[in-house]
Amino acid sequence: MLMYWWEILSLIGNVTFTGPIGIAIAVWLLVGKSWRLTLSWCLLFCGGMALVVATKVAFYGWGIGVESLDFAGFSGHSMRAAAVFPVAFFLVARAYGQARYWALLAGIVLAILVAVSRVELGAHSVSEAVTGCLLGLMVAGLFVWHVSTEGHLALSRILVALCMPVLLMLPQHGHGVALQTESWIAQLAMLLSGHDRPFTRQQWHLPKPQGAAQVSLLPEHAFSA
Repeated sequence: MLMYWWEILSLIGNVTFTGPIGIAIAVWLLVGKSWRLTLSWCLLFCGGMALVVATKVAFYGWGIGVESLDFAGFSGHSMRAAAVFPVAFFLVARAYGQARYWALLAGIVLAILVAVSRVELGAHSVSEAVTGCLLGLMVAGLFVWHVSTEGHLALSRILVALCMPVLLMLPQHGHGVALQTESWIAQLAMLLSGHDRPFTRQQWHLPKPQGAAQVSLLPEHAFSA
């Protein structure tokens, strides 16, 4: 039963759910004519996503990671969940005084649970889930700080209400999309590195003969976002 809930938590951290929420936040801000906040959010969220992709490309293409920590790249699920949930909850509750801080805390707790689910399901190591979550919380924290310095912020509650049912239906095929997304990242890494197969964790445990290439590529690899 507990494993079922970890799977549900992992699913809501999927790109098919957190990605559209990130886009929805930008749309909410645009409708409210908060131009600087919209730009700030897009730069922060896309910057966090770019760092996740960069670490994965570095590992798949060249085996760049931290073997002692079992770190092969930031957890995308953890990063996205920690970026979007605190921000979305905070913005929706912003008009309700102190309740917005409780909403922010609820978003942080949910993001942490998503990160834990990735470890419990064996999709990521502790270091990958923790660093991914911290990266996302940094994105969320910088944005919330920016919101607090911005005088004008008007969100359409009608637009928020219309978005919610659509967002709730998005994760149904999330696992397959996550595998495809990870496959694209691996293909990009192989294109850039010139290798015909991606580097894998198992290669950290293989003997590295003197004078031989450090990256000896293995056949198949199960990807996780």
